[in-house]
Amino acid sequence: MNGEMLIEAATSLLVLVGGAFALLGSIGLARLPDFFTRLHGPTKATTLGVGALVIGSMVHLSTQGNGVSLRELAITLFLFITAPVSAHLMSKVALKRARKPDKDSAP
Repeated sequence: MNGEMLIEAATSLLVLVGGAFALLGSIGLARLPDFFTRLHGPTKATTLGVGALVIGSMVHLSTQGNGVSLRELAITLFLFITAPVSAHLMSKVALKRARKPDKDSAP
């Protein structure tokens, strides 16, 4: 197995794994019963899926003579920072809306 074939196999594996994770996250979003479990699917599985796809793209483009693309690195960094933060904020809002006020608490 030469180096080029090994790079293509790694890229293909990353794309397949990324697609599988993205598909599972999307199915979880559509089929899980409540908000909190539906929030878990896209933020965990889809983040890993899109991350694997972008890393596969980065591996592929780096072997084409262009070097490592800063665009893919920026996308990956932005994705892994913003997805957990947005999920955390959405879950805090949902918890606050679901919580009933105590009769002893002030308005």
